[in-house]
Amino acid sequence: MLFSSAIFLFLFLPAVLLLYYVVPRSGRNVVVLASSLFFYAWGEMEIVLVMLTSTVVDYFCGLAIENGKRRAGLLTSLIVNLSLLAYFKYANFAFDNFNALMTWLGVSNQDVINLPRIVLPLGISFYTFQTMSYTIDVYRGVVKANRNFLDFATYVTMFPQLIAGPIVRYRDIHDQLRGRRESVSKFAEGIERFIIGLSKKMILANTFGIISNEAFTQPVESLSMGMAWLGIICYTLHAYFDFAGYSDMAIGLGKMLGFDILENFNYPYIARSVRDFWRRWHISLSTWLRDYLYIPLGGSRVSARRVYINLFIVFVLCGFWHGASWNFILFGIFHGVFLVVERLGLEKWLMRQWRPLSHFYLLWFFSMSLVLFGIEGLGHAVKYYGVLYGANGFGVEGVHAFMNVEMLIIGIAGIVFSMPVYHTVKRWVTESALITHWGRGALRLGFQVVLLTLLVVSASYIAADAYNPFIYFRF
Repeated sequence: MLFSSAIFLFLFLPAVLLLYYVVPRSGRNVVVLASSLFFYAWGEMEIVLVMLTSTVVDYFCGLAIENGKRRAGLLTSLIVNLSLLAYFKYANFAFDNFNALMTWLGVSNQDVINLPRIVLPLGISFYTFQTMSYTIDVYRGVVKANRNFLDFATYVTMFPQLIAGPIVRYRDIHDQLRGRRESVSKFAEGIERFIIGLSKKMILANTFGIISNEAFTQPVESLSMGMAWLGIICYTLHAYFDFAGYSDMAIGLGKMLGFDILENFNYPYIARSVRDFWRRWHISLSTWLRDYLYIPLGGSRVSARRVYINLFIVFVLCGFWHGASWNFILFGIFHGVFLVVERLGLEKWLMRQWRPLSHFYLLWFFSMSLVLFGIEGLGHAVKYYGVLYGANGFGVEGVHAFMNVEMLIIGIAGIVFSMPVYHTVKRWVTESALITHWGRGALRLGFQVVLLTLLVVSASYIAADAYNPFIYFRF
């Protein structure tokens, strides 16, 4: 069930919110848990058992760690979670590559292992990292084990962030499981945030996605250089507004239920280096990898050579976390190599340059990495790189089909709202001494009208059954 679907927006969410605020406070976690399980089972059916297995195992592992069986509890948690992730996400990839190797070595098709295709449970990469962070933090003494299974299961399965993040750590939310306080102002803030996220997804991301999908699925032999560049530029905007929009919706839904979920994006396209980019993009993942992988490997406390190796390991695994394919592994390698090069001196050089130049470097770098991220098949991606740099000549065939007023407006909006314009204007309206009390009230009313308009437009896209994929459901 997508947040940007009619059944979620007009049936599921109103029913959950009504029930949530009707029941006594002591029963609200039951509502969140039951609605979350229904939300997940809607599309996954019996695969919900995978998530429940992880939940039960980590609940008892947390208790075991706190009761003195520290090593056994942690190892059990890690082995079970990583085994589930390996089987459901990577088994097909491993067997496909094994069979390809056997075929290359001349083994006959009859002797090749045939494994039934394994269905990837939605969100398994997110909730696996989430529950592992809990047992690791209990082991480290950062948090106490939760002895209330209902509260712990609510934390793991909470539908706003269940299938696409942010990766919510128990340490950041454990007090809210019992002590959160809902309010009208927080609920209103949640609605605002949800509408903004829905607009990013439906109006911006999906429109850019139509163009990038057209470029990525065309036969490479007939793709013009202009169309290839238009495709990757649109995919760069699509990827940001798709995932940032979904994160906004998750944070907004959390606020409607009284939860404060940490930010997951901080305008990554204004970064001037790859290192700064990862401080701003998918923050919950980058900080998870820092705290549970990079620092345990030695972080920056070791020799320079070892730091470079640590960075490389982290980002290869980061790429592989995103998906079971060589494209994603190379995506991680691409980022790891550039991070190492920046630490060797490139970042210092960039910081001394004209600011637009360093921004251009970051945007060029990330858009090039997204060729691997967005195009299926390594061979297709390699050929697409060739088209970008003139392998099919320097034509612009196909671009004119998307050159209209609507696309121009959405393109400008995409560029503007990938920068902190919204927050800057909102802060100015709230704090500026130049605006009178009545003027501020009028601006706030105007803002509410804009939000309502965005909701209506987004709902019209949903009602029209428009192009509505979600990139991160692949992970």
